[in-house]
Amino acid sequence: MARIAVVGSINMDLVTTTGRRPEPGETLLGRDFEMVPGGKGSNQAIAARRAGAEVEFVGAVGADLFAPVLRQVLDDAGVGTRQLRSAPGPSGVASIVVDETGENTIIVIEGANAALTELGPADLAAVAAADILLCQLEIPVPTVLAAARHARVAGTTVLLNPSPAQDLPAELWSAVDIAVVNAGEAERLAAPLNSVAHVVVTRGAAGAEYRGPEGEVTHPGVRVEVVDTTGAGDTFTGALAAHWHEGPAAALAWACTAGALATTKLGASAAIPSRAEVESALPRAQRN
Repeated sequence: MARIAVVGSINMDLVTTTGRRPEPGETLLGRDFEMVPGGKGSNQAIAARRAGAEVEFVGAVGADLFAPVLRQVLDDAGVGTRQLRSAPGPSGVASIVVDETGENTIIVIEGANAALTELGPADLAAVAAADILLCQLEIPVPTVLAAARHARVAGTTVLLNPSPAQDLPAELWSAVDIAVVNAGEAERLAAPLNSVAHVVVTRGAAGAEYRGPEGEVTHPGVRVEVVDTTGAGDTFTGALAAHWHEGPAAALAWACTAGALATTKLGASAAIPSRAEVESALPRAQRN
């Protein structure tokens, strides 16, 4: 069982479904509304846990009505929350509009995630004890850098999902062992990605590809009936981290299958498949 420390964000997703996404200045009537716990860090932590890894989460919730719900969803998934702290003010929130094709538009309000500015001894100990440190960019970049720097010293593999894509310090890129990006991010971050040993590029319904010391590996998309693509990339990343120790080909198979299954339900964390669901959808030769 892989041990993963996630240093990242946790949000309450406010999800509206509608026939199509509105044009600028346009008002539409929505079809449905749900509140679903999410955030890239939380989603990836839950996905890694459901894929079979042992996971510890380092993050922050606010002092609002969302906070206990956000903490509970991690607890219910079996993710360790000893390093989940409370900060004054609101928790992180994401406003999401999903159209009838399953495509979405997302606006993220950082809230308590912005308060994750320091890592204490217990946080750093969780990073050092892990096989993989999993980070994203919905928390302050200096915190991601501090976690990656400590992971490098401790011998923990650093997996970065550099989303939302932005300019990052060269020191952070030099500490990254594995980068997971979508096709658009791969183009924008082409230069710094050249310094990363292992790069995984997701291509939505077309699957994903890997390049690294072991050569190149591709995995085709998995056909499913798409309901909502929110959180599919996070599910992919969490599952990849959980099975990275099995090698790129096996990890890609797990990640592509989990990510596809995550699009068959509404909401991010609620749609993340269990290990049994992914195993039943994998080709027989790739099941563990």
